[in-house]
Amino acid sequence: MSAREAIAAVTARFTEHRPAARPVVPDGPLGWSGYAESRARAAERTGEEESVLYGRAVVGDRECVLVAFEFGFLGGSLGGHTGDRLEAAYALAGELRLPLVSLVATGGSRMQEGMIALIQLQRVARASALLRAAGQAQISVLRDPATGGGWATVGAGADVVLALPGAQIGFAGSRVRPAGADPYAYTAEGQLAAGQIDAVVAPDDLPGVLSRWLTVLTVTSPARAAPVPGALSDTGLPATGWAAVEQARATARPRAEAYLDAYFEHRMPLNGDRCGGRDPGLLCGVGLHAGRPVAYAAQCGTATRPAGYRTAARVIRLADRLGLPVLTLVDTPGAANDAEAERAGAGAAIADAFAAVAAARVPVTTLVIGEGGSGGALALAAPDNTHVTADSYFSVIAPELAAAILKRGPDEVRSTADQLRLRPQDLVELGVARSVVGHVGHVGPEGPTTR
Repeated sequence: MSAREAIAAVTARFTEHRPAARPVVPDGPLGWSGYAESRARAAERTGEEESVLYGRAVVGDRECVLVAFEFGFLGGSLGGHTGDRLEAAYALAGELRLPLVSLVATGGSRMQEGMIALIQLQRVARASALLRAAGQAQISVLRDPATGGGWATVGAGADVVLALPGAQIGFAGSRVRPAGADPYAYTAEGQLAAGQIDAVVAPDDLPGVLSRWLTVLTVTSPARAAPVPGALSDTGLPATGWAAVEQARATARPRAEAYLDAYFEHRMPLNGDRCGGRDPGLLCGVGLHAGRPVAYAAQCGTATRPAGYRTAARVIRLADRLGLPVLTLVDTPGAANDAEAERAGAGAAIADAFAAVAAARVPVTTLVIGEGGSGGALALAAPDNTHVTADSYFSVIAPELAAAILKRGPDEVRSTADQLRLRPQDLVELGVARSVVGHVGHVGPEGPTTR
């Protein structure tokens, strides 16, 4: 598929832009014999002057700046004039205050321009950083192939990374990979499993998916705190600490997926920590609530892995940069603490999540919907805007572990739970939570009231 066909597949409204022309040295900066003839053949074959074209577009009903790589022009490779066009595209997005969408199909840097080609990656990285600082979102769509420096800048450097099924993706192109390398690792599906991309999207679905992403990433007013979700259970307040633990651990209790479905009109998931990991027990993304975009990070009741905390931090920082409010749902017995989690950097990942919440300039709203197990739960909780459901608890540590640390027997676990004051109503009284939400009643610092 050519660059113009790729553009036509996602929009019928595209106005091409061109950067200011500069002289083309016949055989390029290295004087590479035959380079001029190669460029001429590529231009004749594709009808393009370079491997990238860009302009202003409308996808769905959202404006953006659109970049498309022409793989037929010297393998979609990056040279000096390609860098001119990419830099101009990022600058145009910043000037117009529009998100940037890139349709990437490239083999990497252009051999015939040597180091002059390679340093275009620095230009692209700087242009991307400037657009990021200007508060505009970047979305990349990885076509086939997306390798080398184009993947490591325009592709992987985007906020949201989508890919077409079966696309070849990786820093190493097919001709330079180590012998015996697993081919699956270099596919869209393999990169999704490794947490490097957010979704594999069928070509027919791409226009709609891009439109929805542009909608949820477009901010039209200052961020207001996300409303607290309503409770999905009519469970009453627990009489004892152990009763609170049992209610939070009940298998029939509503979980994060149900809360997210009830809260959002639609949501767009973000996948993976960009460090080779993903945690299916922590759902992250951006959705629309009452027509307004809200970023979310939601624990699903399992021990949260390091990749989960890093993904949550990634989403919170993206929301902060774009001006989106954040909703976190807390439900974990605690952070994963097995040997694999320690090797994957559990402490650093939890610290990163704490830092992302602490540094956020946008409002963060938290609802504890089940277990609030120690620092693994607190890492995603807003310091001044945390609420709890009646079937939840929050504790410095699980009662069983607290009893073990205090050298108490199993028969003292229940009394220890009471001493920890982990019930929803205790948390409000202690000032840890602002309210207990429920279908019928609402418990705030002033006591039970009717909503």
